[in-house]
Amino acid sequence: MSSLTPPQAPPSWSFTNEEILSKTEQYIKEGKELDDLIASKLDAPTIDNVFKPFVEFGNRYDGLINQLTFLQHVSSDSKLRDSSLAAEEKIREFGIESGLRVDVFKVFNKLWTENENNDKLNHETKKYLKKINTEFKRNGLNLPEETREEIKKIQKELSTLSLQFSKNLGENVDFIKFTKEELNGVPSDVVDQFDAIEEDGVTYHKMTFKYPDLFPVLKYSKDPNTRKRAFLGDQNKVPQNEELLKNSVILRDELSTILGYDNFANYILEEKMAKNSTIVFKFLNDLQEKLQPLGAKEIEILKDLKKDELQLPKHNEVDYFVWDHRYYDNLYLEREFQVNQEAIAEYFPLKTTIAKMLNFYEKLFNLKFVESETTSAWHEDVKQFAVWQLDGESPEFKGWLYMDLHPRDGKYGHAANFGLYSGFSDFNETRNYPVTALVCNFSKPTKEKPSLLKHDEVVTLYHECGHGLHDILGNVQYAKFHGPSASKWDFVEAPSQFLEYFCWSKDLLKSFSNHYKTNEQLPDDLTESLIKSKHVNGGLFNLRQLHFGLFDMKLHTSKTEVDISKLWNKLRQEIALVSNGNEISKGYNSFNHIMGGYQAGYYGYLWSQVFAADIYYTLFKNNENDLAKSGKKYRDIILARGGAYDENDNLKELLGRDPNNNAFSQELGLEN
Repeated sequence: MSSLTPPQAPPSWSFTNEEILSKTEQYIKEGKELDDLIASKLDAPTIDNVFKPFVEFGNRYDGLINQLTFLQHVSSDSKLRDSSLAAEEKIREFGIESGLRVDVFKVFNKLWTENENNDKLNHETKKYLKKINTEFKRNGLNLPEETREEIKKIQKELSTLSLQFSKNLGENVDFIKFTKEELNGVPSDVVDQFDAIEEDGVTYHKMTFKYPDLFPVLKYSKDPNTRKRAFLGDQNKVPQNEELLKNSVILRDELSTILGYDNFANYILEEKMAKNSTIVFKFLNDLQEKLQPLGAKEIEILKDLKKDELQLPKHNEVDYFVWDHRYYDNLYLEREFQVNQEAIAEYFPLKTTIAKMLNFYEKLFNLKFVESETTSAWHEDVKQFAVWQLDGESPEFKGWLYMDLHPRDGKYGHAANFGLYSGFSDFNETRNYPVTALVCNFSKPTKEKPSLLKHDEVVTLYHECGHGLHDILGNVQYAKFHGPSASKWDFVEAPSQFLEYFCWSKDLLKSFSNHYKTNEQLPDDLTESLIKSKHVNGGLFNLRQLHFGLFDMKLHTSKTEVDISKLWNKLRQEIALVSNGNEISKGYNSFNHIMGGYQAGYYGYLWSQVFAADIYYTLFKNNENDLAKSGKKYRDIILARGGAYDENDNLKELLGRDPNNNAFSQELGLEN
C-alpha cells in the first residue's frame, strides 16, 4: 500500500513575500477580467459562456488563495505572516467589490431565470446557479446605487476589523510570571517547559496563554490567587480587540438594517438550518431551563469540595468563582471517580495516538492513510498523509491531510481544521483532490517524555480530524459544495461531535491507548472511572456553552448599543452559575468565533449536538463490533455530499426518519 503513487502531488509551500503578493495581484487582475467578460454577456448568457468560465476561475485559484491566506496562521516567519494577512485583505476587498457588481448580477440573474426550470441541468449545477443569484441579492444588488456603496463600505470595514482581531490574537506573546511556590500543584513536567527568568535573585516561570501552559495552571495550581491571575490574564489579553468587536457589532446591525432585516442575526440565520433568531432563542432558553437545575446541583457539590479543602464548616457560605472551576472540577473527578488525568495521559503519547486514531478511521470509513516520509510543508513539525479509499478493486486516492500539532510563537492558538484545496471535477471530468490541515496546540515532547495527551485532548484530536475527513471525503462536482465549509454552519460541527462518542467507549478507548513506557493499554479501573465521569458536571459545561451562545445572539439582535463588558459578565453569572468575584473580565476579546465566521452562529455548537447524538445512538451505539457498514453509509450520505444536498434530507435518509432530540436529552440526562 505504501508504494501507491497519488495522482496529485501535495501543494508546494516555498513562497516568498513577493510571490504571495504577486500571485494575489494576478488573481485579482484575472478576477476583474472575468467579471468584465461575464458582464458583457447580458444579451445572451449561457451555461457555456458565463457559468463555466466562472467555475473554471474558481477551480484555478481557490486552493492557491487558501494556501496564501493560511500562512498568516502557521508560518514561523513574521514577515511571511504579514504578507499573508496583506494578501487576505486584498482578496477580501476584491471579493466585496466583485460581489457588488450590478452588471455581473444582472447576467447571473437572467441566466438563473432562464434555467430555473431547465430539467437538462443536473442538481448541483442548478443549485449552484441559484446560490450565486441568492448571494448577489443578499449583498443588496437590488437596492439603489447609493445604498450599494454604503454596503460596500461597511463590508470592507468589517473585513478589516475581522482580520485585525485575528492577527492580534495570533501575534499575542503575553505571559505571567509565577514563582515555583505560586505554581504549587502544577505538574513539574509542565513547569519545566516554562521559560525561567531571574529578577532580583528570584526565579520566575513564564506562563504564556497557550493552552498547554494555561490549562494545567488552572486545573492543578493549589494557590487560588495563581488561578485567578492566570484566568483573568488570559481573559483580559489583547485589550485592543474590544473596540474592534464593538465596531463590528454596530456595523453588522447597520448592514442588516440596510438589507431589510430586523437584526443581524436574522440576516445570518436565513441561510442556516435554524432560519431565524426566534427559533434559536427558543432552543437556547429551553436548554437553559432544563440544564440549570442540574448545574445548580453540580455547583453545590463543588462548593462543598471547596469548603472541605479550605476546612470550612459545611453550613458556611462560600463563593464559587469562575477561576475555581477547572481546579475543583478536576479535583472532584480525582477524588470521587479516581480520574487522574496525568496518569491517563501516559497512555496516550501523541505519535501512537495518531496512528491508532487513523487506524480506527480506516476501519470505520474503509480508508488507508499513508504518511509521507518527506514533506515540503510550512514547518518541520508538520505531518503529511495521503488518504485512500478502498471500496473498489483498486484504492482510490482521496486527498492530502496535514497535521500541525504543537504551539509556537505566531501560530493560531486554538484547535481547528483549515480546508485548503476543495475536491471537484472539472469540465473535462478530471478529478481534483482536496487538501486539508489540522492545526492544534498539544504540548511538545521533552527529553524525558514524548508529547502526552490528556483525555480531553484525545477527544479534541478525534474531533478536529473529523473535520479533516469531512473535507477529504467530499465527492461533489463543484468546489462550491465541497466539505465542511459548504455545510450549513449550524450543522458543520455534527460530523466531528459524532466522532467524539467513540472516545468514550470502553473497548475502543482501551484500544486507542498505549502506555509510552510499557506499551500496555489503559487498565480497566482507569477506563471505567473515566467513562463514569463523562457527564460529571456536564450541566455546568453546557451552561458555559450557553453563555457563549446567548451572548452572541443578544449581541446580534439588539437594536441599541450594547455595553459588551456588562453583558458578558452579567450573562456568565446568570447562566453559568459561577461568580465573577466583582472582577471584570473580557473574554470576548479573544472570542474569535464571533469575528471569524460564527457571528450569530455560536449556538450551532449546541444545535449540532442534537444531530451528532441522534446519529451515534441510532447507528453506532449498540453496534461497535460491526461499525464498517454504518460507517460507510454515513460516509457516503453525510460526508461525501458536503453542501450539495439539504442537511435535513441527508439526515432523514441516514436515520430512516426525521432527526429528533431524544438521544441528545438522554445523553445529557434530561427529560425529553
